[in-house]
Amino acid sequence: EVQLVESGGGLVQPGGSLRLSCAASGFTFSSYAMSWVRQAPGEGLEWVSRINTGGTTTTYADSVKGRFTISRDNAKNTLYLQMNSLKPEDTGVYYCTKYPTKYYIGNYDYRGQGTQVTVSS
Repeated sequence: EVQLVESGGGLVQPGGSLRLSCAASGFTFSSYAMSWVRQAPGEGLEWVSRINTGGTTTTYADSVKGRFTISRDNAKNTLYLQMNSLKPEDTGVYYCTKYPTKYYIGNYDYRGQGTQVTVSS
């Protein structure tokens, strides 16, 4: 059974940092592209960032480019999202997602339960 468990969310002041983690199990983590998506209050899902199987290629939404860094540790079956210079508009639930293949093409096939990030003074 595929499981994606996010952690690391919380309340942070504007300009602060958080590091999200996603512990993956039930599949061969190193064989699949992964991504982070988020959902702001009252809004739909927004793609944030994605990473290839080896962690060598990453892409970001314009809204987070230069502030967020996605990475993965295939030995630990863990996906990360380092978030710096946080803004109130970064507030939302952050989800770890798995693509159905090693390519990040199309939609994800599994999503975790999410972790809440609140950026407020």
